[in-house]
Amino acid sequence: MTATSQRAESVTTDTGRPVGVAVIGCGVISDQYLANLTRFPDIRVIGCADLDLVRAAEQAGKYGVPHSGDPVSILALPDVDLVVNLTIPAVHASVAIQAITAGKHVYGEKPFALTVKEAQAVVAAAEEHAVVVGNAPDTFLGAGLQTARRLIEEGRIGTPTAARATFATPGPDLWHPNPEFLFQPGGGPLLDMGPYYLTALIQILGPVARVAGFGRRAQDKRTIVEGPRAGEQFDVTVDTHVVGLLEFAGGQVANVTFSFDSPHAVRELEILGTAATLRLPDPNKFEGSVLICEKNSDEWVEIPATGSTEGRGMGVLDMVRSLRSKTSPRASATTALHVLDVMETLTAAAAAGQTLSVASSCAAAEPLPETWNPLERGK
Repeated sequence: MTATSQRAESVTTDTGRPVGVAVIGCGVISDQYLANLTRFPDIRVIGCADLDLVRAAEQAGKYGVPHSGDPVSILALPDVDLVVNLTIPAVHASVAIQAITAGKHVYGEKPFALTVKEAQAVVAAAEEHAVVVGNAPDTFLGAGLQTARRLIEEGRIGTPTAARATFATPGPDLWHPNPEFLFQPGGGPLLDMGPYYLTALIQILGPVARVAGFGRRAQDKRTIVEGPRAGEQFDVTVDTHVVGLLEFAGGQVANVTFSFDSPHAVRELEILGTAATLRLPDPNKFEGSVLICEKNSDEWVEIPATGSTEGRGMGVLDMVRSLRSKTSPRASATTALHVLDVMETLTAAAAAGQTLSVASSCAAAEPLPETWNPLERGK
């Protein structure tokens, strides 16, 4: 066993200390992660890293993290067991492999990588260095979607037969201070928002077997609306409106729409069954109402959601606890790779005007116990 793999293995054997975590990438999303990770007793956030050293130092100071610096220096800290990779999609894979090579377990933001080939390289590196990789989204662990899943597994809607999902907004150029990466490869509504909806569907209906789709972009250039760069234009290099048809391995079908070209916001996710339809909460959130409409009825009845609503970082915490129990993390690399494969195949199907098979597969994660508590030390 190498020195790096010995260090990674120590997480599973030394259960008396919090697991040391470093965050690489201190952009907009890091606030949500750091606000939660610094509250979880199973975790000690040791370092914040970014190419912008000022930004890294600001986030470290804001959340009481003892170290900040560039990625190389933070990866060299001996007490860092796990890296949370919050960099832009274009470098998700390269940063993950850098951390893996340093002997760190890695939990990454979505999408897993720009391509399935890149994702497979990350998985291969993790196997070589005997570390574990997990990946966002972890919103399916929240009370809203966990409650919906329990209702479906209890048979409340009968046999699930189909689903429909829509995410549509005018686009993040309206609010993000540096939105270019969201309109380049690795971004667009499909790779940016698709993982939330597709992960939720796959956790409920199982893996996707075949896809077909169409895509277009309404504008070749966008303009930044807010922040210090307001008024700057940038190129759009990916489709900003994508429509897909999915066939799941279990035979269910779904129609999905992901758009940055809508004049107003629409966020919908429904599972149709033989006895009822279930309306799920926004899969980009951890809470929200679950509604059911029985067959031959027009009345939607709200069902209270139960479970955790702590927010982003739940997947990291579940991964920490899985390392100690030597089980698979629920927000796993296998699921993230399959979601990426679905999106890549859908893009290819749209370009070719064909229905294409999805090569990969995955299994749904074990549901979270209703009593799972992020704010109490795990056993």
